[in-house]
Amino acid sequence: MIGLVAVSHSRALADAAVHLALQMGGDDPPTVRVAAGGPDDDLGTDAVAIAAAIEEADSGDGVLVLMDLGSAILSAETALEFVARPERVRLSAAPFVEGLVAAVVTAADGADLETVAAEVRGAAEAKERQLGGPGDAASPILATDDDASTTAPDSPASGPDAPDPAPGTAVDGRTVSFEALVVNPSGLHARPAAAFVKAASQYDAEVRICDLDAGSEEVSARSLLALMALGIRRGARVRVSATGPQARQALDDLRARIDDGFGER
Repeated sequence: MIGLVAVSHSRALADAAVHLALQMGGDDPPTVRVAAGGPDDDLGTDAVAIAAAIEEADSGDGVLVLMDLGSAILSAETALEFVARPERVRLSAAPFVEGLVAAVVTAADGADLETVAAEVRGAAEAKERQLGGPGDAASPILATDDDASTTAPDSPASGPDAPDPAPGTAVDGRTVSFEALVVNPSGLHARPAAAFVKAASQYDAEVRICDLDAGSEEVSARSLLALMALGIRRGARVRVSATGPQARQALDDLRARIDDGFGER
């Protein structure tokens, strides 16, 4: 699993951001190290401390570094001169908090360094979309996988020997789906969204979700940022679809979680 390093001018800010992110990471989150503040606990960043944090976080699968403000970027770039394997390090331009949360959730699902770096890269655009700003383009801007060909024609999801679908589950060729109402008081906010992504990612299936009431595009259920950008509110009608060998298992699990409000009812 890749490691993460949070670089901030403020130790308190970094610790709080890491605490928030780890709340979303489930039982087996990635290693996260903090390099924050000056030598006297004042505000600042230290390239040597960042390099040390990178070395500690690197298990061999690489390290993604997220920074907060201006000179934190310069310090992180300087730190690359001190680490043993700089080719295994990526500096992310993502917003600090949003990027850190998305990185923890994505890395916890076993994604590699390049996949996690690509996911968090769209963090700012996800917020813009949610606010109806420039990122609210007609086409999705976040990484999604439109390739449905991963499901074999005789996949258990749709083959002649497939079990009967659960009530309310639609079967269309290789895709199965269901519709449900979101009952969470605050909709699919960060915590249930992270739970949704983690649940969807544990199956050998490509799972997608859309907000039917808002007429949204379908997005990949493996992307926390894409899911949160939908801004799904309480009472919204969503459609969850899946293809792949474990499509039915994935949908059964996700349907139960949505109906249960992810434990928030």
